[in-house]
Amino acid sequence: MYPALWHLSERKEHLTDDQASSRFQTWLSIAVLGIAAFTMVTTEFAPIGLMTQMAVDLGEAPAKIGLTVTLYAWFGALSGLLAPTLVGRVPRKALLIGLMLLIAASNAIALLSPSLEALFFARFVGSVAHGIFWATVAAFAMDIAPPRQTGLATSIVFGGISIATVMGVPAVNIVGQAMGWRGAFGALSLLGLLTAFAMMVTLPNMATSVRGRKATLADALGQRSLWSIYAITALIGAVHFSAYTFAEPFIAALPGVVPAGVPVFLFAFGAAGLLGSVLGALLIDRFLHEVILCALAAMGMALIFMGTSTSVLGLVGVGACLVVWGAAISILFATLQTWVLKASGPLSTPAAAVHTAVLNAAIGIGAMTGSIMLDRWGPFTVMLGAGIGAMLPLGLALMQKGPRKQRI
Repeated sequence: MYPALWHLSERKEHLTDDQASSRFQTWLSIAVLGIAAFTMVTTEFAPIGLMTQMAVDLGEAPAKIGLTVTLYAWFGALSGLLAPTLVGRVPRKALLIGLMLLIAASNAIALLSPSLEALFFARFVGSVAHGIFWATVAAFAMDIAPPRQTGLATSIVFGGISIATVMGVPAVNIVGQAMGWRGAFGALSLLGLLTAFAMMVTLPNMATSVRGRKATLADALGQRSLWSIYAITALIGAVHFSAYTFAEPFIAALPGVVPAGVPVFLFAFGAAGLLGSVLGALLIDRFLHEVILCALAAMGMALIFMGTSTSVLGLVGVGACLVVWGAAISILFATLQTWVLKASGPLSTPAAAVHTAVLNAAIGIGAMTGSIMLDRWGPFTVMLGAGIGAMLPLGLALMQKGPRKQRI
């Protein structure tokens, strides 16, 4: 786009913004949103890397500590439904900064928690911020991104998820080993404060919109064209987390694997997620529907192979399947959010809220389903069941006309 046209487009898109951002500032803002996403996801899954320490210190069973992750997801699903109301009344920059400060407070409360009940309260506080954040951040990134690069913007934001998978949870574990689990939550609280400051400096001031105040959850739920997207999201979330939650015991059960090799496989999965974020950023603005179909098929086949052919594949083959799975799910997280925002049009805020609630609810359901399968049939059946389950959202996506020709 020619500079003059870009300037006019930017002014049109930011009629309520007092300080027009340069192109560099725009992408810097989007990068900071990616850092915020990293902080959110690392906070969400921090107990996974600290579970043993937390259980011993608080005198509770690890399963009870694990509930802090499940309940976090479910409360996040409910809190996300508040997003349309808040977006209509609170400037979005102030809202996002406030949510990050709430995450910092949540981690500080966890740091000081003397009991499991206090820890549950800390996680509840964080889950409220978590749900609203994910219901609003992608729409914010799309609003400030240059035209025709909205998919790239959401991929950068959702790249924070992949980076958290690669570095966040392992880093929390390392800090926990050096400073204890309370020190790890203290570090996350500090990270939240620093991120909130970076958001204060870089994010453009975008006032509330009249359109945002008029759009409601009922409008988003009543738009039938979005129902299939919600259904596909629910199925993908449940399938993925039924398997991912128990990836560590699956890897540990592989023939010939040594304990030191487990984090190597997990790192390969997370690193592939980074690759998937980059690949998705390059493709989803032009081939959104096709990317979703290919990623779903790849994830399903990888999980099926892992559940049935580990003795044939060997450790290298299983590692390759983990890489495919990691890349595919990273692509799917970004493309599904982009799809719902493109398909919803003026209902983007409430539609994103419903989408976030659906995904968070599916995370909890998937983790519980995987737990039952693990207890009854073992980790390999968990992977096989998830792979077969992935065929359901794939079939549903194949029946869709696709969002590739829709315009924001």
